[in-house]
Amino acid sequence: QLQLVASGGGLVQPGGSLRLSCAASGFSLDYYVIGWFRQAPGKEREGVSCISRSGGFTNHADSVKGRFSIYRDNAKNTVYLQMNSLKPDDTAVYYCAAQSRLCSTNPRDYNYWGQGTQVTVSS
Repeated sequence: QLQLVASGGGLVQPGGSLRLSCAASGFSLDYYVIGWFRQAPGKEREGVSCISRSGGFTNHADSVKGRFSIYRDNAKNTVYLQMNSLKPDDTAVYYCAAQSRLCSTNPRDYNYWGQGTQVTVSS
């Protein structure tokens, strides 16, 4: 069974930081492109960040550029999303997902999905 487990969410103040983790079981993450997505109440799921199989290419939504980064730790079979300077508009359930081809922010390109982890940014 191929599984992704997202974790690291929580409640933070505006301007704070969180690091989300996407850990794999049943397969090695270095064979896959990994994307992070988020969905706020009443909103469609949107792409946040993605990282290529090698880790040499990353992409971010305009709304998070300069604030979020994505990187791999292959030894831990984990991909991280570092979120800095968080804003209330970042509040959402965050999901990680995997595919075998290109770094993409389109959810329909991804084959495997983890459960969501809640991020709440509020004072």
